[in-house]
Amino acid sequence: MNYINILFDLDGTLTDPYLGISNAVKYSLKKFNIIDNDEKKLKLFIGPPLQKSFMEYYGFDKNKSKIAVEYYREYYFEYGLYENKIYDNIENILKIINGKNKNCILATSKVIDIADKILKYFKINNYFYDIVGSNLDGTLVEKEDIIKYIIEKYNLNKNETIMIGDRKYDIIGANRNNIHSIGVTYGYGSKEELKEVKPTYFCENVMDIIKII
Repeated sequence: MNYINILFDLDGTLTDPYLGISNAVKYSLKKFNIIDNDEKKLKLFIGPPLQKSFMEYYGFDKNKSKIAVEYYREYYFEYGLYENKIYDNIENILKIINGKNKNCILATSKVIDIADKILKYFKINNYFYDIVGSNLDGTLVEKEDIIKYIIEKYNLNKNETIMIGDRKYDIIGANRNNIHSIGVTYGYGSKEELKEVKPTYFCENVMDIIKII
């Protein structure tokens, strides 16, 4: 396939955000007198929309989870986004993709302004044709909707578009928009999780992405 439009997830695909996200979640939970250092549980917050995660993993109702997200952002906006590291060879593949006149577009559930700051922090923002993320008002948070928005905004040919991500939400979003996908297993989604949602391809390391696109 000749993929021209390359949609990238951020957390767990371009960067390893565990420290910042886990610290922000713990900060938020502490506001509700909840102390939880379960690393396995905290890792589940990497990928899906935050409000959904607080509801699913801590039994918060919609209103309580909305407040939890606000607390989360207090910490993350000031400290957490910098407690992050870029995966090896990410800048290399972005250079290669740009050199082949393909379009890199960020498709993340993270708030768009924060996503933009992270790309600038790692000095890779100039490789991206556009950065699309969620809004502070809680709109455009589901990966399915984000991908749809990108396709419609640029009238993309679906046969030339592919989504790359590490969690099932990235692959489900791609499947529901009828585009191909790459499930990367170096991030936070297990091979078993990704297999269940049937990505078009699997990649075990960053440089394998180039072999596909």
